[in-house]
Amino acid sequence: MKNKNKIRSFLAIELEKDIVPKIVDVQKEFKKTNTNIKYVSPENMHLTLKFFGNIDENMIENISNSIKKIIKNYSSFDLTIKNCGSFPNKNKIKIIWLGIDKNSPIRNLQKELDNEFEKLGFEKERNYISHLTIGRVKSPKNKTQIKDTITRLNNIHIDTMRVSKLSLKKSTLTPNGPIYEDLKTFKLE
Repeated sequence: MKNKNKIRSFLAIELEKDIVPKIVDVQKEFKKTNTNIKYVSPENMHLTLKFFGNIDENMIENISNSIKKIIKNYSSFDLTIKNCGSFPNKNKIKIIWLGIDKNSPIRNLQKELDNEFEKLGFEKERNYISHLTIGRVKSPKNKTQIKDTITRLNNIHIDTMRVSKLSLKKSTLTPNGPIYEDLKTFKLE
């Protein structure tokens, strides 16, 4: 039996709808490079705070309680999406991302959540970097063009949005890409 009662899940910040087309415009810049990149579809764009992997359904309540405990200390906040980069580095590009302004409370929020999730048995993030994945490089074809585009877009400013909720999501993998569903949402007052 495969993953009976297991749910592939993560905690995310969803993007405001008017920001998504601006991110799609950035993806279009990479599409001009004739490279092998799998792009994140507009409906799946989000900022991941924690990827839980396959969890037992009964863990959802514990995770939810941990989230509620931490977010009561946070009110809604602004988050600026800017800059373009890659993981793991400029020479070995696997992920293309847009960054988050370093002054955002997201880093402290993620750290506090991570500490709570560790108490539930989840491994701590080693070097969490707030980012929005826009594409995954599938082959080194025209790597120089990818690198040049990242450099050209390095100081791009996308937009600022208001973060007023967190979403605990279920991810179902399909041949056409993942399908995300909300399990629970948590309002930041």
